[in-house]
Amino acid sequence: MIYSLTRRTLTRRTMLIGGACATLLALSTAPSQAAAKIQRLVSPGGIEAWFVQDATVPLIAMEYAFGGGASQDPPGKPGVGNMVADLLDEGSGDLDSKSYHERLERRAIELSFQSTRDQFRGSLRMLKDNKDEAYDLLRMALTSPRFEPKDVERIRAQVIANLRRESTNPSSLAGRKFLELAFGDHPYGRPATGTLDSVPKIEIADLKDYARRNIARDTLRIAVVGDVDPDTLGKLLDKTFGDLPAKAELTPVPDIVAAKPPQRAFIPLDVPQTVVTFGGPGINRHDPDFMAAYVVNHIVGGGGLSSRLYKEVREKRGLAYSIYEALLWMDHSALFIGNTGTRADRAGETVDAINAEIRRIADEGPTQKELDEAKSYLKGSQMLALDTSSKLAQAMLQYQLDRLPIDYIEKRNAIVDAVTLDDAKRVARKLWGDGLLTAIVGRTPQAAAQPVSAPPKAN
Repeated sequence: MIYSLTRRTLTRRTMLIGGACATLLALSTAPSQAAAKIQRLVSPGGIEAWFVQDATVPLIAMEYAFGGGASQDPPGKPGVGNMVADLLDEGSGDLDSKSYHERLERRAIELSFQSTRDQFRGSLRMLKDNKDEAYDLLRMALTSPRFEPKDVERIRAQVIANLRRESTNPSSLAGRKFLELAFGDHPYGRPATGTLDSVPKIEIADLKDYARRNIARDTLRIAVVGDVDPDTLGKLLDKTFGDLPAKAELTPVPDIVAAKPPQRAFIPLDVPQTVVTFGGPGINRHDPDFMAAYVVNHIVGGGGLSSRLYKEVREKRGLAYSIYEALLWMDHSALFIGNTGTRADRAGETVDAINAEIRRIADEGPTQKELDEAKSYLKGSQMLALDTSSKLAQAMLQYQLDRLPIDYIEKRNAIVDAVTLDDAKRVARKLWGDGLLTAIVGRTPQAAAQPVSAPPKAN
C-alpha cells in the first residue's frame, strides 16, 4: 500500500500525443506475467535495481526514489521539494522548457517527479525503441536542471493557485489539520506542498540546494519492469545515475509517535458538506503485528463495500456516500487514517457512528468469518494488483523502501495466512483502544474544538 499525504500524483505531466498516446496506454494495461521473476541487478558502475524482464509488450517502466522528500524542506519553507519536483522537467542542460517538452512529446515519453514525506520519487515510462532518449532526458533533468527564473515564477504561481483553492476545500483543510494534530511541529506535521506564506519565500537557491542535498546515489532505490535485457539496462542506469553525487546530505528526522487520542479539532467553513478526517497512531512496517493490523484494518475500513465502517455509516444509516480507512507507514512514524464526508446537519451523528464502530472493534475484535473473508480477499487480490508493468514496478520499489526481501511477493500470502483470530483481536485493541484523533471541517456546531492535552513526542 502506498499512501501519500500530498495531493500531487506521479502522473502530473503525461507526455503522450496522438497515436503514440493510444499505443502506450494500451500497452501499459497489458498484464505482467513475471511477478515471480524479480532479479537483483547491479550495473557495471555499482548501481542496484530490482528488475523484471518482460517482453510481452515493447514497453519499459521504471520507478525510483531518493531518500529525503518533504521532510527535508528547510525550516519555515515547506514546499521546496514539491517545487523541485515541478521544475526538474522544465528544462535542463542546453534545453529550455519548451525544447525539453518537445523531445518528450516527440517520443511519447512519460516522465514525472514527486516529493513525498520521506522520498523524492520519479517515474519513467517509454516504448522500448525510445529508451536511449528517455533515459538521457532523465539524466539531464537530474544532473543539470536549469531552474530558470521565468519557469520558477510560473510554477510558483501554479502552486499558489492550487493552495488558494485548497484553502476553501474542506477535504484539504481536514487533511492538513489532522497532520498538525497528529505531529505538531515535526516535519510530518508540515504540508508537503507548502503554504500561502511559505511558497512566496522560496528562492532559486533553496531549490538548487534541495536538489544537491537530496538527489544522490547512496539513497537511490530503483525498480524496472519491461522489454530490456540486463546488460543494456545496466548501461542505461550507469549513464543516467552514475554522475550523481555519491552521498546525500540529509538532515536527520527524529522518530515520532502521533498524538494520543482522543482529541478533536474543528475548522468552521460555510460549505454544504462537512468533511471528517480521523485516525491515530499506527503500527510500523517492521512491527511483528503489522500484517495482523493490515488484515484487521481491511475489515474495519479498508475493504470498500464490505468494510464495517461502510456498512455502519453508509448502508445502515445513509450518512455518507463513501468512507475509508487505511494504514499509513512512514520512515519515522505510522498512522491509521480515514476520511468521509456528510451533510452538515448529520455530521455529529456521523462522528458518533464512526467512534462507536471503532470502540466495538477495539472491544470485541473481528469474528472468525470476517477474518477468513479478509484473508481470502487479500491473498486473491495480490496478483490482480500487479497486473501491469507500472503497478509491478511501483510495488517493487515500495518493497525496497520498506526493506522487505526480494522474494516478498512469493512469501506474502503465507504471512497473511499466519494471522490468527487472537492476533487480530490483540491488534484491534492496540490500534483503536484509545479512540480517535478527529479533524472536522464544515458548519456542524457539534464539532467544538477540544484542547490538545497530549502533544506528540519525539523519540
